[in-house]
Amino acid sequence: MLNAARSPTFYEFDSTDLLRLYRDMDDRDEVPVVIYHSHTATEAYPSRTDIALASEPDAHYVLISTRETGSDEGPFEFRSFRILDGEVSEEEVSIVEAGT
Repeated sequence: MLNAARSPTFYEFDSTDLLRLYRDMDDRDEVPVVIYHSHTATEAYPSRTDIALASEPDAHYVLISTRETGSDEGPFEFRSFRILDGEVSEEEVSIVEAGT
């Protein structure tokens, strides 16, 4: 989805696009499992805004930070969190090679 805020420091979904997405998911009896985005200038940890907007209690919130490498190839900071009622807990992430 495009950044409706058109800001380099804040991301916002277009409300029409977001409503369409949730209706499509509901029609297919789906729920969000992973919600991810990048932080370009800060670490891969949920910001106050991320925490305040986290509304999917069963989702894994994955953050990728490009603060060290910018648009160059990695390595990138890649972390996963659960966010429930404003409480953040980090999950272990395992990278599995394809075919294993």
